[in-house]
Amino acid sequence: MDLIARFAEDPSAAAIFLDIDGVLAPIVARPEDAAVPEETRQELRRLDERYELVACITGRPSVDAQRVVGVPELVYVGNHGLELDPAAPDWAARLAPFLAGLDWPRIEDKGIAASLHYRDRPDEEAARAELEEIAVQARAEGFVPRFGRKVLEILPPLRANKGSAVRHLLAAHDCRRALFAGDDTTDLDAFQALDGLELAVRLAVASSEGPTELRDAADVIVDGPEEVLAVLRRL
Repeated sequence: MDLIARFAEDPSAAAIFLDIDGVLAPIVARPEDAAVPEETRQELRRLDERYELVACITGRPSVDAQRVVGVPELVYVGNHGLELDPAAPDWAARLAPFLAGLDWPRIEDKGIAASLHYRDRPDEEAARAELEEIAVQARAEGFVPRFGRKVLEILPPLRANKGSAVRHLLAAHDCRRALFAGDDTTDLDAFQALDGLELAVRLAVASSEGPTELRDAADVIVDGPEEVLAVLRRL
């Protein structure tokens, strides 16, 4: 019996954790245009009734994540898990003036964190070089810059991440089995959070932009949101 089938055997103490962009929703040039397809929403509603926990752990603010997914009954943790950290608001107050001083056309201000996108830039190599300079500035101000899929994330220097969010929810729901599906660097923390469980499924959504480390750490590898949907239908 394969790993997905074994996981689906006992949903009573099992959790499903899902990133959104690139996992449930196709990557688009403008993040505000992203949407989870209706057929995927139907599967999420079914899984929410069957499993102990279905949660979206995302870099988006949780309110925006609910809009994109369109299934309000799920659990949402936004800003890479930072929304669970009580120190986050203090860093949000420091982030606003830093962003105001930047000359960058595609800044996604998430309050606690920010994403500087360069997917739509005609010269991505030059854009990346500019963002490297911004990353140096961010680090000098105490923030943690981290590159992802055509994006520079500006994060506060807090210990909270997707992994800590996963551990928090596993404990709160007393889950011994879990699946996490992700596609980018920040999902590695969540993969590690599944260590020691009775059964863990680390699902990587592979792409030319994604980190090789994620594929190396995965138990299951798929090629995009359509193949993620195929896995969800088996659960």
